[in-house]
Order: sequence, then C-alpha cells, then structure tokens
Amino acid sequence: MTDEQWKLVELLLPPPRTGPKGGRREKHSRRRIVDAIFYVVRTGCAWRQLPKDFPPWQTVYWYVRWHDEGTVTRVHDALRAQVRRVEGRSEEPSAGLIDSQSVRTADTVPAATRGFDAGKKVKGRKRFLVTDTLGLLLAVHVMTASIQDRDGAKRPLLWARLDHPSVRKVWADQGFAGRLVDWTAQVLGRELEIVRKDPGQRGFRVQPKRWAIERTFSWLTAHRRLARDYEHHPAHAETMIRWAMISVMVHRLARGCPATRPGPRPLRRIAEEQNQTRR
Repeated sequence: MTDEQWKLVELLLPPPRTGPKGGRREKHSRRRIVDAIFYVVRTGCAWRQLPKDFPPWQTVYWYVRWHDEGTVTRVHDALRAQVRRVEGRSEEPSAGLIDSQSVRTADTVPAATRGFDAGKKVKGRKRFLVTDTLGLLLAVHVMTASIQDRDGAKRPLLWARLDHPSVRKVWADQGFAGRLVDWTAQVLGRELEIVRKDPGQRGFRVQPKRWAIERTFSWLTAHRRLARDYEHHPAHAETMIRWAMISVMVHRLARGCPATRPGPRPLRRIAEEQNQTRR
C-alpha cells in the first residue's frame, strides 16, 4: 500500500498491544500484515508461499482472528461510508441489488459445504451479494452451490434489512422471481423488483439497474484468491470477499493522491545526491 492508502486503514484497526499488561508487544508492523493479506487475496498464493519479505505466514494467518472480532467488517463498512461521501451520496443507501455467483472449489474444501449448481454446471459454492447502486458490498453469504437463488437469498436480504434499514427497494434478476418477492414484502417489509430481459434480446446486454452488481463480481474475480473458493469454512470465504472489497475501496479513495511508497530510494536519486555532495 502507499502511504495514503495505509492512512485510510491504520486508524480503523484495533490498537496494537504495547506492553506487559496489554500482552506481548507485536513484533511485526500492522502495515506489513495488511500488505501480506492483500497479497494473498490478489495473487491467490497459499499462505505458506508468502514471499520472505513479508512476516512469517503463521503470523499473518494468525490475524484471521480479526474476522472473529468483527474488525474486518468494521473496516469495510467505514471505508464504504467514505466512498459514498466522496461520490456525493449519503452514508446509508436507499436501494440495493442482489445476485449470486457460483464458483468452483478446491479439493481441500469439505464436501459438506459444497454442492452442484445444475443451471451453471458448477460444482462448488455459491456467493450471494447485496450491494448498493455503486456496487459497494452491503451483505454477503456463501453456501453450497446446490441452493436455489430464491432460497439462498433470504439470509443476505435479512442481513441487509437489519444492518441497513434505509434500503427500501432491491433489484434482482429473473432467478429470484416467485415466492421470494412475496416473502420480502411480507416478512422484511421491503420491495424486491425483478428486472426481466427484453423478449427479443439475443446475446449479452447490460441490464438497467443491475449492471452495478455485475461489475462488483468482476472486481472480485480480478482477485485470484476469489476466482476459486479455497477456504475451509464459508465464513472465511466471506471474509476474503470483504478483504477484496477493502482493497478496491482503498485504491478508489486514494486515487487522487500522489503515490508514495516506503522502501529504498531509487538509484537515480542516490546518484543525484552524491553528485551534489561532491560539488
């Protein structure tokens, strides 16, 4: 991360341990830990294959506890609010989008947490996302790919309803049509509108009001760790999705800032400084 990107994340992390009464002092910097997590999510490498210039993989993997403490969710939600403010929107959205994505799983994923999606011909897991109209994540739920869209969407819609009560309307594709529309209205008190294709449509065409969540899936699959599901627990897969979205939002917020990175000085600058000293 650049210095500007790190400033966005640093203040959102829990305070580090500083002494004997607060636990053993942390040996590695938080910045290198977060960089290592971003590296795994972006490149898709195994934890044991982290390059040697990062902290030991066991140390980085230990910070999975941030998931259990809710730190990853808090960082993600705070950055989402910042992005919405920069875009001239209110922090809480009034409308959302829902869709699913079936992905293959690695051989190490337990058979009990994966299934077969007969429609997509994919054996693995299914990701259900609820986003705002900017494509920013509001809720995520990972389950077996054999679950139908109208059944698997209930839990993320419920989470979106509880965490974001300002969302009054959600758009979805034809896979969510049917009894889910009535359930959303009766149980959640929200409107689920189905965006249908034109009767004469052939081939791919961008769907109005739904293209933003398709772009979100594109952002996620650009991270190789998410091109296939490698996580043992579905909850950890959800955390990896949030880390990918944190990376996307950090780059988006720091886009207008000059990039300054830590590390050795460029050789050209060193040569110029030596020439000035000789003069």
